[in-house]
Amino acid sequence: MIDRLLAKTLESELAEYPVVTVFGPRQSGKTTLVRACCPNFGYVSMEDKETRDAAASDYKSFFVNHPPPLIIDEVQRLPEIVAAVQSIVDSKRHLCGQFILTGSQQTQLAEAVDESLAGRTSILDLLPLSSAEVQNDVRALSTDECLTRGFMPELYSQRKRAFNYYRNYFRTYVERDVRRLVNVKNLLQFERFVTLLAGRVGQVVNFTSLANETGVSVPTISAWLSVLEASFLVFRLPPHFSNVSKRVVKSPKVYFTDVGLVSYLLGIENPSQIAAHPLRGSLFENMVVADIRKGFANSGREPRMAFYRTEKGFEVDVIVSVGSKVVPIEIKSSMTFGKNLVKNLEPYCEGDPAATSPLLIYDGEEMRDFGEHKVSVRNWRDGFCLDKIH
Repeated sequence: MIDRLLAKTLESELAEYPVVTVFGPRQSGKTTLVRACCPNFGYVSMEDKETRDAAASDYKSFFVNHPPPLIIDEVQRLPEIVAAVQSIVDSKRHLCGQFILTGSQQTQLAEAVDESLAGRTSILDLLPLSSAEVQNDVRALSTDECLTRGFMPELYSQRKRAFNYYRNYFRTYVERDVRRLVNVKNLLQFERFVTLLAGRVGQVVNFTSLANETGVSVPTISAWLSVLEASFLVFRLPPHFSNVSKRVVKSPKVYFTDVGLVSYLLGIENPSQIAAHPLRGSLFENMVVADIRKGFANSGREPRMAFYRTEKGFEVDVIVSVGSKVVPIEIKSSMTFGKNLVKNLEPYCEGDPAATSPLLIYDGEEMRDFGEHKVSVRNWRDGFCLDKIH
């Protein structure tokens, strides 16, 4: 088993809350993590129809047979059971660590958790592997190999072939989850939408353009994007507002939670196809932005991330907020350092008094501090450490 950084956060939250809810995409390792951290807990999965029917028909009897401490896996298959969990927890409110709930879809489950377990649960996100969690692997692999393989746990623990893995992953998602979450009349249109989104990764979302190319309405595109977010396949990066300028782009960017899925959707079957691919820089950016987001998730924090772009085109790839400080980050796929890679960081720092610890994350090996504002130049494999921000 790969050691997951969220394990320490999970253990600390179980010591403070009666319920811990772990969200995350399918196959991100939620079940493996919670069962490894809590071997003394009972375990049931709502994916099992017999178990689900038993819980739905008589939850009191169900919990007599499955008392806490208990892991309830894939709770989104029976969100009504959350109210029963509340009843049990409230009868022994002083006890922490009674239940762990896991879910791979946020839509109904998040509503049930918010309504029934407010103040009773800690909510954590388990995303695909971070670069820090597979450090030995990523240092042994080329960057293009990492962009192709992505960071789903089974691709590292079981050495499956990436393209086949993501093909099956996506087909299963479309055929099972999409039908449950939204009424998609034409699955081919939905698949085209996701593929178009992969081709625009890291770009500001243009709903009208996506609607025209997909052949559906703008509200449908908005609903489909929400479905992808609820399933943890993609996430939005909002624009950052500061005192530097109020004339900034207002639409969000969209990134995929796992870069390997983007490579699959773009038809990339092996690393040799990436080097000259016109979207290599976008794939690299997606990988790094997702890795920064994983750092927040693994420490149990909300991902306070944004991008900065003015109407005149001045841009900083990521702005990370830590307390009252903001960390401007540029992401470049270049393997050679040059002043042009950091040309936007120093002007941004000069205009924003909250800016600190500017950072260039790139594909090169030369590590240095550069310029008046001491821009830190680091290889992407070193990751982004929230605790080092001051």
